[in-house]
Amino acid sequence: MEDTVEIPVTYKGKELILNASVLVTGYTHKFTVEVNGQAVIFEPDEERNYRAVIANEGTPVDRVLLGVIAERLKEWFQ
Repeated sequence: MEDTVEIPVTYKGKELILNASVLVTGYTHKFTVEVNGQAVIFEPDEERNYRAVIANEGTPVDRVLLGVIAERLKEWFQ
């Protein structure tokens, strides 16, 4: 099952709305979030925190922004 959501985050004093798709498979789920034109996959780890998985292609994504997105996902889905 795949759905789409908008994720609002505040980063460097600006409100960003990021588009994401949610993929639910079995007992787990993943989010694919578009960040600066690049797809970043967020998946829960063993401690129920979200980790970002990103290919080394395209523009580098700020780690702080990835942390902000992961925290928002954790707030919403745990």
